[in-house]
Amino acid sequence: MNEVAVTVGASQALYLSLQTLVKPGDEVILFEPFFDLYVNQIKLAGGTPVFVPLTFVPYNYDPHGVDDDDDDNGRVTGGTWVLEPEKLEEAVSSKTRAIILNSPHNPTGKVFALAEMETIAQNVIRAGPQCVVISDEVYKYIVHSPSQEDADDDDQLALSSSSSPGHVHFASLPGMWDRTVTVSSAGKTFSATGWQVGWCVAPSRLTLPVQQLLPYVQFCASTVMQEALARALPRADEPYEGHDSYYEYLNSNYRRKRDLLGRALSEAGFAVPDYSVTPGGGFFIFARITPELRAALPPERMEEPFNKNPAAPGGTARLDWALCQWMAEERGVLCIPSSPFFSEKRAREGASDEFIRVAFCKEDVTIERAAGALMGLRRGAPDVEEEEAEVGNVDVVAGSGLQ
Repeated sequence: MNEVAVTVGASQALYLSLQTLVKPGDEVILFEPFFDLYVNQIKLAGGTPVFVPLTFVPYNYDPHGVDDDDDDNGRVTGGTWVLEPEKLEEAVSSKTRAIILNSPHNPTGKVFALAEMETIAQNVIRAGPQCVVISDEVYKYIVHSPSQEDADDDDQLALSSSSSPGHVHFASLPGMWDRTVTVSSAGKTFSATGWQVGWCVAPSRLTLPVQQLLPYVQFCASTVMQEALARALPRADEPYEGHDSYYEYLNSNYRRKRDLLGRALSEAGFAVPDYSVTPGGGFFIFARITPELRAALPPERMEEPFNKNPAAPGGTARLDWALCQWMAEERGVLCIPSSPFFSEKRAREGASDEFIRVAFCKEDVTIERAAGALMGLRRGAPDVEEEEAEVGNVDVVAGSGLQ
């Protein structure tokens, strides 16, 4: 047990890992967009966040032509978020104490490819012996669209778990066990985010400081919840609801909910990922705002007093924030603007303007009500339903896998 620390949710596992690893002057790399909890936890530990932007590549992107973000019919498309190796290489230095990896990724749903993980591993070594990876894997059992390309890769198959096909534990890469703190929890897997049982797994030299600090923060996770989880884990491998295991049921259920919400968002005018092309995990859709939706937003929503919001980056609500607030007030549909998942500098530059995050970890009836409320949105049509529908984030800590 020297290599495991049980914590009050994955949020505490991350907090304690950073507190025991990071000192003032240390840098911690985040892939942007990122789960917003990471930034302030790094700062609380005295570290400096260093942002490595993931690149959004539209499906219609032509590297040899002029990319106007439109397809041949003039429509804005969905796309894939990718890690460009040179951007990570530019950010890594001898000051890099940790790299936080979140796969499946909140907010985009991205599943990091094996080649991208290998790039991260190479840069961990290049940074120096002080550098470790904190791998947030709370969505490991929710890979609803595994990579078909990686599925044909023998190395990928060797690194994947039979209970979580499509997911690669970063610590399983050659030489990375000694350099990885794996953070996870039961919340996402068993739809019990409020129960707050998490853990971190790492070599004893990395877990021992966490175990020593834990009693001074919150003494321990609830004994009752730990016992419940200990009983649930072995049963999850058994047949469940017509599936070979609970994990297969979980992915099948979320896949259906994802498609139900995705169709509603597409019909409302958003551009969404094509999961036959783009691998996906978690239970969020990072939807892209199209020119049609931008035109449907009343112009005054981008002006004072509507655009003044102390919660928005810099106190000014940009397009993503304005659209989410308008949808909540006029349609009763709650979504999350993407700007909190970007650094303030990049948000002010407009990097987050085109995206919102929508959750499908909801009952079917809720998603169906939201679909009705979204009908005619891009045309500015009157509400289809008066009854409010909620499709927003229900996680205890705003969404990523850290509950």
